[in-house]
Amino acid sequence: MAEPRVVRTLPALQRALARWRAAHQTVALVPTMGALHSGHLSLVQLARRHARRVIVSIFVNPAQFAPSEDLASYPRNLDADIGALAGSGAELAWVPATETMYPAGFATRIVPEGPASVGLEDKFRPHFFAGVATVVAKLFLQCRPDVAIFGEKDFQQLKVVTALARDLDLGVKIVGAPIVRERDGLAMSSRNAYLSAQERAVAPTLASVLADCAGRIAHGAEVADAIEHGRAAIARAGFVLDYLEARNADTLLPLASLKDGPIRLLVAARLGRTRLIDNVAV
Repeated sequence: MAEPRVVRTLPALQRALARWRAAHQTVALVPTMGALHSGHLSLVQLARRHARRVIVSIFVNPAQFAPSEDLASYPRNLDADIGALAGSGAELAWVPATETMYPAGFATRIVPEGPASVGLEDKFRPHFFAGVATVVAKLFLQCRPDVAIFGEKDFQQLKVVTALARDLDLGVKIVGAPIVRERDGLAMSSRNAYLSAQERAVAPTLASVLADCAGRIAHGAEVADAIEHGRAAIARAGFVLDYLEARNADTLLPLASLKDGPIRLLVAARLGRTRLIDNVAV
């Protein structure tokens, strides 16, 4: 099966894009930080349905890691990633160096508001969405895609990127892809590799608690009661909870009542040294 062509420099990327554009071919971008798994490949498959050509970017973005986070230990294996993309339909892997994305003298960043400042990930990782917005804007400008695919597992990030593309008139349609789960319900994530065997056995509790809370709310339970029950269950399982919240699925703002629009339940919790996130619609 054919592997994607690996491109590491902006001139080479621009030459490839020029050929596609000259042939009037549409382009989809799937931004990743590598450590590719089946969830990422599902994004590529979705991209193939939206465009003639697919680019997968692989770049571990230092701007979205705080000094206390896992930048140095984040899994990196480019050969494995390119092998995983073989036969996926991705024609090109854009693999820039850090010096390409943040050259000497780089002094500009995008600081998003709106869905980036609703007290979820931004409360616990205040640096995160400025790093995401800046690198995503650069990727969009470099690759000039018609469509970009982002997974719903990072639901707040999906909303931030959607607002970014809209507010800055970047001309990119943002498409969210459903969460891909392991057979026991755990949302697929590159960070799942950090879990010990014992932790891996406990980790699916997050998904089961979300499903239980969503079911309770759908059957008429008070939102606050369902969320409190879920928080207690997560703590009993051994997690250190950052948040479990019911939010408006469009704005991510807190709910005043069930009439506030579609509901999304979002959770982030630590199990040992690994931080896991998940979400589900009600």
